[in-house]
Amino acid sequence: MNKKIAIVAGEPSSINSEIIVKSWKKIKKKYKKNIFVIGNYNLIKKEFNKIKAKVSTKKINSFSEIDSSRNLKILNVPLGSRYVLRCIDKAHELAIKKKIIGFINCPVNKNIFKLKYSGMTEYLAKKNAADSSVVMMIYNKKLSVVPISTHIPIKEISKKLNKKLIEKKIITLNNFYRKLLKRKPRIAILGLNPHNDEFRSVSEEKKIILPTIKKLKKNKYKVMGPFSADTIFLNKKKYRYDVIVGMYHDQVLAPFKAVYGFDAINVTLGLKYIRVSPDHGIAKDIVGSNKANPLSLIKAIEFIFNI
Repeated sequence: MNKKIAIVAGEPSSINSEIIVKSWKKIKKKYKKNIFVIGNYNLIKKEFNKIKAKVSTKKINSFSEIDSSRNLKILNVPLGSRYVLRCIDKAHELAIKKKIIGFINCPVNKNIFKLKYSGMTEYLAKKNAADSSVVMMIYNKKLSVVPISTHIPIKEISKKLNKKLIEKKIITLNNFYRKLLKRKPRIAILGLNPHNDEFRSVSEEKKIILPTIKKLKKNKYKVMGPFSADTIFLNKKKYRYDVIVGMYHDQVLAPFKAVYGFDAINVTLGLKYIRVSPDHGIAKDIVGSNKANPLSLIKAIEFIFNI
């Protein structure tokens, strides 16, 4: 099986070049022959020089030039209009053609999507002709989290929730764990409202979430809930489950990041290939300071090579 993976350099005005070179120095040698970077060679080298990074690089102009050397190979993409998206599109093209098993994209500035897409998950879902079953999962070996709605305003969440959406995402999540991680996941599903809106006779919990959980249980999925979001992450309670599924982005990502910090990765489930990214942003405030933490990128590299 082809084991090559691409790292998409992502946003130029970021810590991406720094975390790439720091990760390169720390990952196992056996990974290096199968990794290459997609981005502008001169730009990446310039960024390396800024932080005085000493690493042997090789400029390549086509995928066919990639060899098994342990140089950091950079598939050159010219600068210009849509530079970051062209890098991502190149990785997508190689993955669709099965030249690579998947790719890791370094953080991007969401302005590249010009409001047409709310984030990378949505952009790649469209390019894969996928539907609402595509899942954004923040993964750690001990615990993962999934938001049902992703990058949308709080006021839109209730309008977007429906039984079919939740069911599709749970099925995608379950399939990923069973096929690639070789186990049936224990899934905790949260309510939307504080204390699951226990005092109202009509609520999203009663109309949408609870009936969906009952249907999934009937179909032999290991789902439990709905749980109240304010206690699910307490101490050992969270480790009763493999995945905690919330109804919106910050409901699960905020407490998860408070616990795991950089020791996590972002995985998109439901695509035709594996796509992973570090679970942090472009960190403009520390660009060029040599303070960037490469742990999340290292975890992404290890993850994609070991599934």
